[in-house]
Amino acid sequence: MRKKALIITYYWPPAGGPGVQRWLKFVKYLPEFNIEPIVYIPENPNYPLIDESLIDEVSDELTIIKHPIKEPYKLASLFSKKSSKTISKGVILENSKQSFIEKVMLYIRGNFFIPDARKNWVKPSVIYLSKYISENNIDTVITTGPPHSLHLIGLNLKEKLGVKWLADFRDPWTTIGYHKQLKLTKKSQQKHKALEKQVINTADQIIVTSLVTKKEFENLTAKPIEVITNGYDNELVEKIILDSKFSIAHIGSLLSKRNPKVLWQVLSDLIKADKDFAKDFQLNLVGIVSEDVLNSVKNYMLSNYINNVGYLSHKESIKYQKKSQLLLLIEIDSEDTKCIIPGKLFEYMVSNRPIVAIGPKGSDIEIIIKETNTGNYFYYNDYESLKTTILTHYKAFKNGTLQSHAIGLQKYSRKKLTQALAELIKKQKN
Repeated sequence: MRKKALIITYYWPPAGGPGVQRWLKFVKYLPEFNIEPIVYIPENPNYPLIDESLIDEVSDELTIIKHPIKEPYKLASLFSKKSSKTISKGVILENSKQSFIEKVMLYIRGNFFIPDARKNWVKPSVIYLSKYISENNIDTVITTGPPHSLHLIGLNLKEKLGVKWLADFRDPWTTIGYHKQLKLTKKSQQKHKALEKQVINTADQIIVTSLVTKKEFENLTAKPIEVITNGYDNELVEKIILDSKFSIAHIGSLLSKRNPKVLWQVLSDLIKADKDFAKDFQLNLVGIVSEDVLNSVKNYMLSNYINNVGYLSHKESIKYQKKSQLLLLIEIDSEDTKCIIPGKLFEYMVSNRPIVAIGPKGSDIEIIIKETNTGNYFYYNDYESLKTTILTHYKAFKNGTLQSHAIGLQKYSRKKLTQALAELIKKQKN
């Protein structure tokens, strides 16, 4: 008999962006490991990004239950549609560039909606799910955040029904970079930390996506913590012809602080020094790009070399990954981002294209790229080595020999990762 697992998630198709991919893929493979997933989602969510193509990946046999949610971003949009939309996407401007309305909205978001803007979904969800769990013989609940308010649903169900509860942290809670931009009062900061500590000390099993986050949580709890990273799936796309240009592609959001000026300087200098490089070079930006990044690109005289594609469906993004000559991965240069492993890294790794990554020293990204031999990792002050590497890649491109030489990728396949998850679920015995 299959073990039932109730998965509580906010992001689900047609939501776009990286937040939806992790559990969409887990749910796809769990039945192969004798786990029956049941997915609980909002009936009327306010998703900042939409990708209709992901609906096709949801099995008709999957049980999905829904309950209404009150979305404050819908109300906020009545005052400033642009500001509410950018904040909900995670695009937060530097303080000096924020309008008065944006500052007020961030203060309200940070101090009146703890842990996040979906907090009002907790109480009605607990009432609804308590009845559903009892009637359907479910003994295991999984919550995934952000939004971390969903962990409060798990917390309440654990205390009320005694179910086994796995809390999955796709990102950290109180140490995530944008927390510092929410204008939190001291009281609000303490409340966040208290809720975080309560969650990770009440859940039966903690799941995180990085070793750095695991080490951070080990200082807060003695509960078991398992690292299950994101991964790659075998995407079926038609045969891709590589770009004739020496193209470097960044897939995903380029937020204001994810702005590698060292790279723009390198590219600008190479263009000035080499006419052939200038003729061949193209930078593909696929996803949301902040005005700060676009202004930096302009200041380094790179505007004519940019193909600003905008947001694409996951399927179309995969095509860009496979046809571009190099793949660019940028993480914010901060202590707080060492634990962030973008989901696109794993898709990059199986695209057979070399990765050029820039981020903080000691990050999990650096470890994974080195152990899989999928590219090069640089810090924000690595001008000379970054320039040398891009020039080396360009020469290989001209010789027709530019490609990746990956090793040991199998452990990051979605199916293999789901197997590890299934084993954790089966361990939970009442």
